Amino acid sequence: MGSEFLAPLQHRIEQALTTGLSQPTASHYLAEAMRYATLNGGKRLRASLVYMGCEALEIDLELGDSTSLAIELVHAYSLVHDDLPAMDDDELRRGKPTTHIQFDEATAILAGDALQSLAFHQLATDKQLSTDVRIELIAKLSAAIGPDGMVGGQSLDMLAEGAEIKLDALQNIHARKTGALIQFAATAPGIIAGRHQAPLAAFGSALGIAFQIRDDILDATGDDQALGKRSGADARQSKSTYVSLLGIDRAQDALQRMLEQSRQSLDDVDLMTPSFDQLIHFVAHRDY
Repeated sequence: MGSEFLAPLQHRIEQALTTGLSQPTASHYLAEAMRYATLNGGKRLRASLVYMGCEALEIDLELGDSTSLAIELVHAYSLVHDDLPAMDDDELRRGKPTTHIQFDEATAILAGDALQSLAFHQLATDKQLSTDVRIELIAKLSAAIGPDGMVGGQSLDMLAEGAEIKLDALQNIHARKTGALIQFAATAPGIIAGRHQAPLAAFGSALGIAFQIRDDILDATGDDQALGKRSGADARQSKSTYVSLLGIDRAQDALQRMLEQSRQSLDDVDLMTPSFDQLIHFVAHRDY
């Protein structure tokens, strides 16, 4: 199964991103870099998670627009910074030159900074949501990407380069670096609707780990053209991965366990929808 089922949701978030990034800014060059970093394709999986949750909870998709937009802006910022020479030092992202290659390193850093601040501005100014909901979304998103979340996980990941770490340490890294933002995306509709936050968070946590395991498998076995970036980056940087610690077969088994756990979290509260079912299948079999 491909990602065709995501197309309507991808179209919705692409329109929101185009509008959100069309506002006048002090620096045209910075604005161009922000648009380049964000409007260059991508699965939009995290934003789609928000919309799927809204559908499952039977609330208007418009109530999820600002959260979906904020998540994609944050995700774009994180990729821009991850690709920098001081971090992963990548020259290709989604089949195109990375932002610091297309522009320059300083502009890439500033574009990432600006995307992050714009994300929180979008949430803070969404008058469709109550003040209490906006505050909770901002608090949860900032925690998901901060020193105990995505950024903390990135730091741990860099510190682990060239070192042999155990599986629990690897899981801790990726629960923060990759999983925390995916978990927030899954939980956000529950915050907006005021119900089912816990099972949605459990679903997002397991799905985030599964997503990372599949990433590690693809990095070890994937095709550069399909991935849109160079495969084998983990091995070149001497990083421990699910594949290096478990091998391909056991990593695949771990992937299936996490996906079944994610499915069970939704089944337990009768929130499994066709869209969620297709998403779980996509994460299991995606090739990019």
